[in-house]
Amino acid sequence: MLGAAFLMATSAIGPGFLTQTTVFTQNLASSFGFVILISIIIDIFAQTNVWRIIAVAEKKGQDIANMVLPGLGYILALLIVLGGLAFNIGNIAGAGLGLNAMTGISPKIGAIISAVIAVLIFLVKEAGKVMDRFIQIAGLVMIALMLFVTWKTAPPVGEAVIHTFVPDEINFFVIMTIVGGSVGGYITFAGGHRLLDAGLKGTKALPEVTKSSVMGILITTIMRIALFLAVLGVVSKGLQIDPSNPPASVFKLAAGNAGYKIFGIIMWAAAITSVVGAAYTSVSFIQTFSEKLNRNSKWAIIGFIVFSTLCFVLIGKPVKVLLLVGALNSLILPIALGVLLIAAYKKKIVGDYKHPLWLTISGVIVVIALIYMGGYTLINQLPLLFK
Repeated sequence: MLGAAFLMATSAIGPGFLTQTTVFTQNLASSFGFVILISIIIDIFAQTNVWRIIAVAEKKGQDIANMVLPGLGYILALLIVLGGLAFNIGNIAGAGLGLNAMTGISPKIGAIISAVIAVLIFLVKEAGKVMDRFIQIAGLVMIALMLFVTWKTAPPVGEAVIHTFVPDEINFFVIMTIVGGSVGGYITFAGGHRLLDAGLKGTKALPEVTKSSVMGILITTIMRIALFLAVLGVVSKGLQIDPSNPPASVFKLAAGNAGYKIFGIIMWAAAITSVVGAAYTSVSFIQTFSEKLNRNSKWAIIGFIVFSTLCFVLIGKPVKVLLLVGALNSLILPIALGVLLIAAYKKKIVGDYKHPLWLTISGVIVVIALIYMGGYTLINQLPLLFK
């Protein structure tokens, strides 16, 4: 349960998470608290539905989608793997930057070292247990360091609490971006697939599955709130954040050179755990299509990590690909959640299980809202590819 929760949470807490939270807090100030509140509500409804249906069906997302409509699982798997690969290149880059901040070595050398560490996790005999433990330790280190930096900046907590419920400004694009970063693409399925692989499935396991999904959201939320308050503390003092590297700038302003080293540790931990989560979950989406692939899934995961690293080292971060996949990724959650909600009412998939009406209604609302917001992203991002 804890391993699945941390896998989902640390998959969400990547380099993009640190940058987005910093930039949006700088733009919206204390009103960013409202964005966090709305994203928590959407995240909980989305994750609870997805994890619960996967557990009851005792099948992975792509297999459920194929049972709803033949061929749909392959399309969903393609979108997940494409998004996971593109963002994993960014995660590898973030790991390299984290080691660069900690030790001064070049980002590319740092990326290679990080990739080797990630690969070693999957070469161990008890890879699943090692992955769970590594992610839990890295996650706890991130949270502890982040809380320290938050304390150092002495943010206006009272103002943040007020504007969380009564914001000065509501920005739907920011909400969509944060939700996409928290439970978009492969992240939606990371914990659910991990629980399935660990044997936690069926209607009897539903209380544990629900608890684990909510726990994952709350871990992500603690990190987001801590980073939000740290940035707010810097902004409220009128200090200037460096636009070339906003999160690093916040840490340096908060605690000097020691703060910059702390940024390096958090960036590396966030990136390396996201590398592991993206590789594991992306491969889990194709391994059931072939018995041979299923038997050799750890080698597929290792190949995924190595390929992501080579892309970064040899050609750098492909910005245009990331833009396109980012736009597509915002549409994966409503498609996936919509398909699973349909599956929840098919006896051949879930048997005699009755999906709670309140979860269905909340899930449908999330699907409609995210289709609207995802379409907005697609329309606004696609033109950037041709500039």
